[in-house]
Amino acid sequence: MPWMREVTCQLHEWRAARARWKADMERYKTEQRAARASGKEVRDPGPPPTGFALLPWLLMGMGAFSNILQGRTQQPWIGAIGLFAFNSLYIYVTFRAFVKETREARSTRVALVLMGLITCTLAIVYGGTWLYFFPLLGLATGAIMRGAWLGRIGFALTALAAVVSAYRAGWDAVNVAYGTFLSTMVTAAILSLSEAVRELRAAREELARRAVEKERLRFSRDLHDLLGHTLSVIVVKSEAARRLAPRDLDAALVQVTDIESVGRQALTEIREAVTGYREGSLATELDRARSALSAAGVEPVVRQSGPPLVPQTEALLGWVVREAVTNVVRHSGAAHCEITVDGTPDRVRLTVTDDGTGSSAGSSAAAGIGGTGLKGLTERLATAGGSLEAGPGARTGFQVRAELPVEATDLTEVPA
Repeated sequence: MPWMREVTCQLHEWRAARARWKADMERYKTEQRAARASGKEVRDPGPPPTGFALLPWLLMGMGAFSNILQGRTQQPWIGAIGLFAFNSLYIYVTFRAFVKETREARSTRVALVLMGLITCTLAIVYGGTWLYFFPLLGLATGAIMRGAWLGRIGFALTALAAVVSAYRAGWDAVNVAYGTFLSTMVTAAILSLSEAVRELRAAREELARRAVEKERLRFSRDLHDLLGHTLSVIVVKSEAARRLAPRDLDAALVQVTDIESVGRQALTEIREAVTGYREGSLATELDRARSALSAAGVEPVVRQSGPPLVPQTEALLGWVVREAVTNVVRHSGAAHCEITVDGTPDRVRLTVTDDGTGSSAGSSAAAGIGGTGLKGLTERLATAGGSLEAGPGARTGFQVRAELPVEATDLTEVPA
């Protein structure tokens, strides 16, 4: 029978809502216990709202229910059916009001319209305590409606309650209309504010999570760039010292002194990378590139021209020099390496070219941007409005080309 199917659907809806409420409460309690156990400040927004918070308002219909039981209502079976239908629709609507998808579903809006028809019918036929179903209708409407239409619907519902109540109860219509308007607007305001607070809290937690991920990415990228270059220089200079020691002890001691200097500088840079305040210098990186290339038996040629650069741009180009030279020392087998910095008042271009037989990126030329370091630098330059290209040189060897705005300002951020 149709009414049996309706009752079964209502029971399923009730059980599903109750299960969701239990799951939300358990998650809320778990989060609170975890926060207390970790010593964090416990922010208590309260348990997630559900339709259970709106159920007590059904007690406003107890007057009509009492009249039915005491035989004060004409044709009580009609009133009983109307009361059952209204309460069932009220429960159905309110339990669907706290999930956006179900709240905006067509079935929810249809149920709300049916509530309105039943309320008007019962109020016109019986009057008296049945008029107080209008504030309940307003409460369900406020739980469902959001946005610009809320005010219009709230005023329309208030006017409808006033007209019907004036027809049945005279001046008592003022109380019914006021209660209808108040229940509609206050319910909508409270639930909208509650949703906004929870959305802001979720957004704040998401931003904090992304900030942690971004800082972890920055640190891992800086550590890769720092240690990769520094260890390569130490290895190259150690090999040079080993070769020189049997025949030229003074030259070997010079290399050992350079190793000590590189190691101390690496410690300083790692500390700065950990705190996030490291800013490189292009001139310093070019000097280190000359030293590292010479120790590896690669003849360095450095040319620099163009307007002065802001510190952020210099730091970013310094990272490119460091990574490109590290790859030349490790992978290229080159005899010569040319580093060129030139620019216009708007753009600056850095080119690192070797004449080796291998790929300076440590991967095939077809792969475009090669190893982890170059990929990270590509992201950095793209964020700052620049670009990075790596591939075979015009004739032989490998070439890394970086281009940046002279006023590049973003050094540490990468796209999320």
